[in-house]
Amino acid sequence: MSNHLKFFIDGVWVEPAIPVALDVIDPSTEEAYTRIALGSKADVDKAVAAAKAAFPAFSQWSKEERLALLRRILAEYEKRYEDIAQAVSQEMGAPIGFARDAQAAAGQGHLKATIEAFEAYEFRETRGTTTIVKEPIGVCALITPWNWPLNQIVCKVAPAIAAGCTMVLKPSEIAPISGIIFAEVMEAAGAPKGVFNLVNGTGPDVGQVMAGHPDVDMVSFTGSTRAGVIVAKTAADTVKRVAQELGGKSPNIILSDAEFEKAVADGVTTCFGNSGQSCDAPTRMLVPAKRHDEALQIAKAAAEKLKTGDPRADGIDLGPVVSRIQFDKIQRLIEAGIAEGATLVTGGPGRPENLNRGYYIRPTVFGNVSNDMTIAREEIFGPVLSILPYETEEQAIEIANDTPYGLAAYVQSGDLVHARRVAARLRAGSVFINYPEWDLFAPFGGFKQSGNGREYADWAIHDFLEIKGIVGYGV
Repeated sequence: MSNHLKFFIDGVWVEPAIPVALDVIDPSTEEAYTRIALGSKADVDKAVAAAKAAFPAFSQWSKEERLALLRRILAEYEKRYEDIAQAVSQEMGAPIGFARDAQAAAGQGHLKATIEAFEAYEFRETRGTTTIVKEPIGVCALITPWNWPLNQIVCKVAPAIAAGCTMVLKPSEIAPISGIIFAEVMEAAGAPKGVFNLVNGTGPDVGQVMAGHPDVDMVSFTGSTRAGVIVAKTAADTVKRVAQELGGKSPNIILSDAEFEKAVADGVTTCFGNSGQSCDAPTRMLVPAKRHDEALQIAKAAAEKLKTGDPRADGIDLGPVVSRIQFDKIQRLIEAGIAEGATLVTGGPGRPENLNRGYYIRPTVFGNVSNDMTIAREEIFGPVLSILPYETEEQAIEIANDTPYGLAAYVQSGDLVHARRVAARLRAGSVFINYPEWDLFAPFGGFKQSGNGREYADWAIHDFLEIKGIVGYGV
């Protein structure tokens, strides 16, 4: 509690320049349970100055020294594992089992994957008499979202450290407590002063100031496409690098040779994981038209098996969505689906039965969706699935690619060669065949309005590096 109203700047916990606080809401109760300080330009300036001062020395640390720091961070993270899980559960409403097994585990997994990738990473190569060197880009502004807080914090902090960069982190002010705990982890791990700094605050008052700051060399942003556009425009004046992981409206093509019942049922649970609050969730399920009605029945049964309720209770699959703003947006989009003529298969507006407070959404499935409907175009970010019929495989691929987004796509087939052939034609940064296990070493990022750059393991390290060619260096 002692650090909730402070920022971590230049190796110490400090008071904000201007004392402004924000309530942090537990979405399961709609009540505030703590407060955080909100930063301003003065706090950003102080944090960026600390990162800039730390960069010359830290950028010269050896690979072995940076690896040792990452290993200490992992050790301290594991000591605070339960604290992190509890914080995520309360700040964003994740069921506590999911917070432990997925949310907290994601940060731990990315630390391990970054360490393994970094151990094998080469920063220098020779081509003829030219030596090519990969060097840290400099001071990095890291702006992370609320839906997978530790996943995105570690996806940025760990590779930035591996690259030799210094940084300022702004977690989401909606789910900030896990970020504060992570800053305590960095402090306990002995990160040199100024290498890692944390300033809480809003997008306009802190995030945009970071993005436009003349002493920031790179912005790594994860969030909505709308906010990503603002970040990119703000960063353009200083021609800094911008890496972005943005929105998605991912298709899930169930091919005619798939194990149909399993493919549809697993598609529902994959879509609804984290209460539907994942940018790569398979929210558009494409099924053969002749099996559309069958798909609706399977999806209905799968959705109605999921238990929504208090994230601290046993046996809960889905908690609330994160905020009143999200709740109201999802309700509006569900109403739009009904108004535009989609078939409401299960769920619908309002809270689930027996839940009269909290931002709980009824797990909702729509059928007979066409790709021009609002629910097929907009990112809903809640437990809402749209099922679209297709007549031919060619039409399925066309519908799948007919979106401004391109973060992820899914293909289900009993024939791996067939699935690979379809996957090759999908315009997305990640294509998942037959619901595979999570791969921490696969590149993660999007095509089109889903962003640019790639995260995870060595892909992320590369994003934080500049390339220098020393011509005439010699053999």
